[in-house]
Amino acid sequence: MAFPEDVLTSDEHVVLHLHPHWKALIRPIVVLVAAIAAVAAGFLLLPTGLTGTVALYVIAGLAFAAVCWLTIWPILVWRSTHYLFTNERVVLQLGVLSRERRDIPLGRINDHSMNQHFFERLLGCGTLTIESAGERGQSVLTSIPDVQKVQTTLYDLVETHHDKHSLGDDEMREIMADMREGKPLRTDPKKA
Repeated sequence: MAFPEDVLTSDEHVVLHLHPHWKALIRPIVVLVAAIAAVAAGFLLLPTGLTGTVALYVIAGLAFAAVCWLTIWPILVWRSTHYLFTNERVVLQLGVLSRERRDIPLGRINDHSMNQHFFERLLGCGTLTIESAGERGQSVLTSIPDVQKVQTTLYDLVETHHDKHSLGDDEMREIMADMREGKPLRTDPKKA
């Protein structure tokens, strides 16, 4: 379930593509091991005969249901959750059967902060909160791997985007001088 490249614009490139931290897979793996252990214990310890066979089928059925619900589904959710940072926007995409995607243009990001609890610091993950101008305002990205590096990269992306789409002092002085002299405005002061 890789992220589709066709959602990117022609001049857009991926800087970071992340899934939630691997800690999200700890519980599903523990459930899988426990289910296998329960079936193996039932096979070894239950008496032979009809009662033992029925009890083994019940244990196997419950183990199968637990693995589907508490192992396979969380792994699919983890695998289909994408945090994509490009040179133009932040894309949050999640959903296994249905899909939800949110694009946050870098120009609209007002603030971003990072939070790590003690256990998250040990594992190297954390929560990244992105505040943007717009209707939804705040996006909370949980279980971000190497969250400090991601926040620094996001800061660099926002600053680079801002610098790319704003005029510097020299360009502004040239435009003002041209206006005073009555020259027509240039569409791109950098090309003059």
